[in-house]
Amino acid sequence: MKKGALIGCGFFAQNHMHAWADVDGAAIIALCDRDDKRLKETAERFGVERTYSDAGELMKSEELDFVDIATTVQTHRPLVELAAWSKVHIICQKPFADTLADATAMVDATAAAGVTLMVHENFRWQSAIRAAKAEIEKGSIGTPFWGRVSFRSAYDVYASQPYLATDDRFIIQDLGIHILDIARFLFGDARTISASTKRVNPAIKAEDVATMMLVHESGVTSVVDCSYASRLSRESFPESLLEVDGSEGTLRLMPDYRLVLHNASGTRELDVSPPLLSWAERPWHNIQESVYNIQRHFIDCLNTASTPETSGTDNLKTLELVEAAYLSAAGNSRTIILGSA
Repeated sequence: MKKGALIGCGFFAQNHMHAWADVDGAAIIALCDRDDKRLKETAERFGVERTYSDAGELMKSEELDFVDIATTVQTHRPLVELAAWSKVHIICQKPFADTLADATAMVDATAAAGVTLMVHENFRWQSAIRAAKAEIEKGSIGTPFWGRVSFRSAYDVYASQPYLATDDRFIIQDLGIHILDIARFLFGDARTISASTKRVNPAIKAEDVATMMLVHESGVTSVVDCSYASRLSRESFPESLLEVDGSEGTLRLMPDYRLVLHNASGTRELDVSPPLLSWAERPWHNIQESVYNIQRHFIDCLNTASTPETSGTDNLKTLELVEAAYLSAAGNSRTIILGSA
């Protein structure tokens, strides 16, 4: 049994706790949060007896195999470095870091300590996204040459996460990082990126719309678009939609988790709806299921001493895309060559 502690008991961390309860071979034995009310409520909800308001005291007092860091991005580096110094494995919430320098420092610290570092980059772990990837790898549409990963909504994300309205960066850093990671997952690493952003909602500080174009090393050109300002006749939040054109056919991940494949043999439509876990609720169930999937993968990696799919090192490439997207948008959508940003 791997013994863990959750650091950060906010809105999304409740999903982490529910998922940990379902992951075989893992148990959260302690909680840490500077907010006494949140800490007490989470402890009571999940029956965790040992609680801390200071992460340093947590590390000194508990014998842990891992920590789940579910705090805001500004706290990630000191917490990751503390855990690395304590020789404790780490799964860390996204966005992993404010800067590539901080992210690199965390990757270096954990490597030096010999501990596993995984980033909670969970959108690629949604069952519908995994199903689409499987069809591409099976050759159902031949060799992909163009793709689109889209997340457009007018859902009020600010109600449960008010800091999103006041941060200096918003949609690329908070949501776009997931959508960019899906593009990497489906099409491989990118060579170039260009981006355009816009703030539509006057009540927020940063961008709520972003459109990005990537040219991948595989030869695929992809469009990654995100919006929290799109009032659609049918709200598809929180679904990510896909379009992939290949040499032998096309793939479309449509609303309501309908995966449509077309090639010379005809058209197939698959229902790739995520399971509704016992603690999950619609429409969040696809993300909630992906939290369980990624945490189960983390424990599997600890048990087999293998590198997580979304390791800290891998996530540096997604963070590089985020930084390059902001740089491009600030420069009138100029093309950024990855590795030179």
